[in-house]
Amino acid sequence: MTTIEQKLGRRIALLRQKAGLTQAQLAEASGYSEDFIGLVERGVNAPSVSGLERIAKAMKVSIRELFNF
Repeated sequence: MTTIEQKLGRRIALLRQKAGLTQAQLAEASGYSEDFIGLVERGVNAPSVSGLERIAKAMKVSIRELFNF
């Protein structure tokens, strides 16, 4: 069974790639480490609500779009 963290991580990875960003660029723009972004994309960790906002803003999408699985 796929967890919500895994779905969210896959969605963030897809949106990041569509935005033409590397993990390092997304990390810098959102204030997270590149390692943390990698863990999020693999569904191991999940950002806080404010972190979701920072990630969405860095990719120029709405928070809602992050959950459009």
